Amino acid sequence: MLDFAGVCVLVLGDVMLDRFLYGEVDRISPEAPVPVVRLRRSHAMPGGAGNVARNVSALGGKAVLVGLLGEDDAAAELRALLAGDPGIEDANVGSADRRSTRKMRVIAGNQQVARLDEEEARSADAQEAAALVEAVRSRAAGCGALILSDYAKGTLTPAVVAGAVGAAREAGIPVFADPKSDDFSLYRGADCLTPNARELARATRLPTGTEAEVVAAARAAMRTAGLPALLCTRAERGMVLVRAEGSHASVAAEAREVFDVSGAGDTVIATLALAHAAGRPLEEAMRIANAAAGIVVGKLGTATVAAEELEHALHLAGGGDGGPEGSAALSLDAASRRVAEWRAHGLRVGFTNGCFDILHAGHVSLLHAARRRCDRLVVGLNSDESVARLKGPSRPVNPLADRAAVLSALSAVDAVVAFEEDTPLELIRALRPEVLVKGADYTEDRVVGADLVRAAGGEVVLVDLLPGRSTTGIAARLRG
Repeated sequence: MLDFAGVCVLVLGDVMLDRFLYGEVDRISPEAPVPVVRLRRSHAMPGGAGNVARNVSALGGKAVLVGLLGEDDAAAELRALLAGDPGIEDANVGSADRRSTRKMRVIAGNQQVARLDEEEARSADAQEAAALVEAVRSRAAGCGALILSDYAKGTLTPAVVAGAVGAAREAGIPVFADPKSDDFSLYRGADCLTPNARELARATRLPTGTEAEVVAAARAAMRTAGLPALLCTRAERGMVLVRAEGSHASVAAEAREVFDVSGAGDTVIATLALAHAAGRPLEEAMRIANAAAGIVVGKLGTATVAAEELEHALHLAGGGDGGPEGSAALSLDAASRRVAEWRAHGLRVGFTNGCFDILHAGHVSLLHAARRRCDRLVVGLNSDESVARLKGPSRPVNPLADRAAVLSALSAVDAVVAFEEDTPLELIRALRPEVLVKGADYTEDRVVGADLVRAAGGEVVLVDLLPGRSTTGIAARLRG
């Protein structure tokens, strides 16, 4: 089980305000060859090192955020956002001589079409640097790790990094650094650096295309900067952890579908440091961070990962953190949050349900047909007790945990939710799918929840079934 409650991580770095403007494009401007975006909504959140803190908080830990802010409207909005997150302590240093960094991204449909940056990439002066180091020193003893989140906006000067690393050493806590500088010696004293393959290649002037090349480049960087460990993130190729004493380990990427890689590095270092601070060895922390990255790149914008999502992903990957029996199926709360995220990004949510006791070709055909009618498919799965009431005391043949695991592994299925009742009516009422799918052996008036879906403007779809396929028939043949 993942339990990060009470684990505190100190985050030092470039803090900024991220604003996302969502709209639609259906024409090109007559004034210039650019799309005309009709703005529908906007959303602001802490970015940069602030997004690292958000990820720590979302996983159930506590983040202490230290950065440089101006005394302007962007800083006021950012501080208000931080005050609204009980998992983040705002320990940012204010400076009247500095303008806060603000980034605005314009998103049409599921695509980012423009980004506007307001920033003053000026190195922290002596007074600001002293205030940053003091903020770290005064809080380090109560934390389990320090993260240096470098976005090259001027916060992490050599003096600030050296002072912060010294404070961490005094407090006896490990230091993790997400580099932006090509000179990795800036982060000397860190316990683990987390560059991506491109950053590692640029810093070492060595190739990083294969795992062997990554290991060689990592060792060169570690010798130069005096680093005991380096974790290289390789996008769709996963991650490689290299240690100075000679060992290395790797994991394959977990993402099923990539929507946006924005902030994925923030999720990796937040999860890695939090898991290590909670007592996990670096190799295990890497596996957990890899699963978190696989989740977050499937979301649009600088997103975070909830502990329940991460535990679910680890269970599906066979990582041993799956928790209680049946955890391959999401809880209703977790499914509702996931559906809300999908819907916020304009995705059409479908729903179907069943016992799916002995999975056969008819089930697979139905699920793929359902998935073709929507962007994301949720499957409601009868609990063992519910199956027994509907099918008799000899059923189910396979318990809920097994049935959920098999369904979750299918490419057509995006989420599985178990229900105890005889019908999925309450699930449908809670999730409000735009598409409700059942087999053509039903008539529309017999489909549970059809009236709710139609009343909300959705559609009910009856798909043809493969003839001669049924769990009851398979069970009878096995008994014979």
